[in-house]
Amino acid sequence: MPPNHDPSPAWPALDHQHLDELLRTLIDIYSPSGKEEDIQLYLEEVLSGAGLAVQRQEVEEDRYNLVVPLGPREPEFYLVGHVDTVAARDLDEYEAREEDGLIYGLGSADMKGGCAAMVEAFLTLARDLPPARRPPVGLLLVVGEEENGEGSAAFIESCRASPPPWVVIGEPTGLAPNFAHYGYLEAYLLTRGRRTHSSLPELGHNAVESMLRVLLHLGRDPLFDRGSSSIVYSIREMTSSRAGFVVPDHCETWIDLHLPPHTDPAEVEQVLRQRADEANTLIPDLNLELTCNLAAPGYSLELDNPLARRLQEIYRHRQLPWRCDAFRSHSDGNLFHQAGIKPVILGPGALEVAHTSEEHTTLGEVIKAGEIYLDLCLAADDF
Repeated sequence: MPPNHDPSPAWPALDHQHLDELLRTLIDIYSPSGKEEDIQLYLEEVLSGAGLAVQRQEVEEDRYNLVVPLGPREPEFYLVGHVDTVAARDLDEYEAREEDGLIYGLGSADMKGGCAAMVEAFLTLARDLPPARRPPVGLLLVVGEEENGEGSAAFIESCRASPPPWVVIGEPTGLAPNFAHYGYLEAYLLTRGRRTHSSLPELGHNAVESMLRVLLHLGRDPLFDRGSSSIVYSIREMTSSRAGFVVPDHCETWIDLHLPPHTDPAEVEQVLRQRADEANTLIPDLNLELTCNLAAPGYSLELDNPLARRLQEIYRHRQLPWRCDAFRSHSDGNLFHQAGIKPVILGPGALEVAHTSEEHTTLGEVIKAGEIYLDLCLAADDF
């Protein structure tokens, strides 16, 4: 921030019209996990065209992150955005559209709004500051966040010898800085049965019925009671055999468990396995497998740190409400924290509309995010 928080006439300012166009273009480029090349090619062209040094960081064949260091010194922090989205429900209706001041479209909140704001902040710095005066910050645009975070994992591995102290990740938080983050556990359940003609179910064993009984048994545990537990328990998907007019012989279920910051995923997994063992004694002929392949602990950072103090000054200057929260979803923030890099989750949009047919953001909030990112970059020497 300028001395005494008094903006100078030369203080860099975002180009709101360009940011609006950039946001809509990013939404219009279909980029589900695994198919991010088109959007990365576009962003590479935009950033390189502004004179910025854009580095491709290979993740796997035809997939890469974009790494953009700005100043003459090693970055004090990186702005991090993931360019991938979940798959479109309807390929005819994923593009940007505006209704009643809201910008709808796949990824508008998660997180092309955040990516557009970060890119516009960097374009502004490149336009308004000579190279020698540019702050020590970096921009990281990663692939694969919606799957298993392989883009961020590749970046973390590349800088293991000298990691940046901080990252600011533009996930949708409604502009609330999240210095705490929920943990995550993914549970996979498989029940097996015996297939028979559906008119003779008594001769077979229905794997779907067994799965439903297992899920009811799990849901009765106090740890997963939505009314009293702080754990977020969500049955994400259930599938069974599709063989026509028969009793299904298998059923698969995926469960998401979002865990408060100080909850150990291993302890929750132990409870799941205990309940599964009990189900084996309660449900006749149950054949159940339980696997937990993905687990990430949460974290909670102290607010007495230079970045938080500078953010508070920025919010006062910008006349924005200061409210900190814990990010409830899984994100690359978990990976960065495990690697010893302090993550702050802060971006435009609302988490509750992400991955839905009504996903949206507002240009006003994306502009405010860009201004916050810009101010943070200009204050990077204080970190």
